[in-house]
Amino acid sequence: MGQYTHSIDPKGRLIMPSKFRECLGESFVVSQGLDHCLFVYTDEGWEQLAEKLKSLPLTNPNARKFTRFLLGSATVCEVDKQGRILLPAHLREFAKLDKDVVLVGVGSRVEIWDKDTWTNASVYDDMEEVAENMEGLGI
Repeated sequence: MGQYTHSIDPKGRLIMPSKFRECLGESFVVSQGLDHCLFVYTDEGWEQLAEKLKSLPLTNPNARKFTRFLLGSATVCEVDKQGRILLPAHLREFAKLDKDVVLVGVGSRVEIWDKDTWTNASVYDDMEEVAENMEGLGI
């Protein structure tokens, strides 16, 4: 959990906050995420997700599309000696990551957001309505 702001350097490298590195380890998986951010998973968390995706019916077009979206874009990132990861160009382009980014811990994953996109996405004016809908999900 938590939220950190960092910058991507001209070579596409991003400092992974030490709190997240402690949980993620020295290598982890980064993929396209929902809402135009990137999802970051531990190797174990990624394997669990991949197994669930593999079990989806091949005959379901939405299952195929969602599986391609996540698995097809995924890459393993390794932390260098300075605590940075190299984000591939296709992931930076997808999430519109140019310079300033926000990393957000959300339970089983970390999300990497363009700072302006995060600012717009993290407006919680409708939280009472959202909270009412969580009841159906067991919250």
